[in-house]
Amino acid sequence: MREETAPMDIKDSIVLVTGGNRGIGEAFVRAFLAAGATKVYVGARDPASAAHLVAEAPDRVTALRLDVSDAETISAAAAQCPDVTILVNNAGAFTMQTLMGAQDMSAARQEMEVNYFGPLAMSRAFAPILARAPRSAIVNVLSAGGLVAVPSMGGYSPSKFAARAMTTCLRAELAPQNTHVLALNVGSVDTRMASHVEGFKEAPATIAQAGLKALKREADEVDTDFMAIDVRAHLARDPKGLELAMRRALTSDRVSTGR
Repeated sequence: MREETAPMDIKDSIVLVTGGNRGIGEAFVRAFLAAGATKVYVGARDPASAAHLVAEAPDRVTALRLDVSDAETISAAAAQCPDVTILVNNAGAFTMQTLMGAQDMSAARQEMEVNYFGPLAMSRAFAPILARAPRSAIVNVLSAGGLVAVPSMGGYSPSKFAARAMTTCLRAELAPQNTHVLALNVGSVDTRMASHVEGFKEAPATIAQAGLKALKREADEVDTDFMAIDVRAHLARDPKGLELAMRRALTSDRVSTGR
């Protein structure tokens, strides 16, 4: 049985954010700092890309080389960050290739490697570290594409489905050590990954704030923005209709791009 402990306290926490140098990850770094985190590690494939965050708070922000698809950098990060109490698995990959339209399976494999195996590898590496804290957490930044299959997203959508299921499994396995595992389902956000998407896009800061609120109340899963909430509602109301809408969107995308 899980012992009852004090609620999650973000103030004075020590955080590692993967892909923390830009977009949603950067917003998480700033949100944790504003909430009183003692230290934030910013994981990036190129630590120099996080120099602006280090410059803003040099005594509280540390950039480190981290590629979540590379076991060596994950092991090195775990050795460098032995005091982490909150892990934010934010790094992601989207190749903009469909499953059947891609020349081979390398794009789908990359998306699965980064979006599923990456957070799993990070969780496995940091679980013993998180266990040292009376209360700790893992935050997995997922996608509305993990709620409904999106054919135009190719391997990205299936990888987020897998990551969502993995999050539930980790929650069960890590509950005895008082490590809470949170899933954040994110819709369309104004980041480089979504630069091709037209229409309204949420600010990354909105996602980060939703994540911190969910973390404080130890929610299991939260839809962070209008699009994610809307997808959830359509899925509950008319799942087949939503599937067909995603199919029509794939056809429309092919016509508009000439693919």
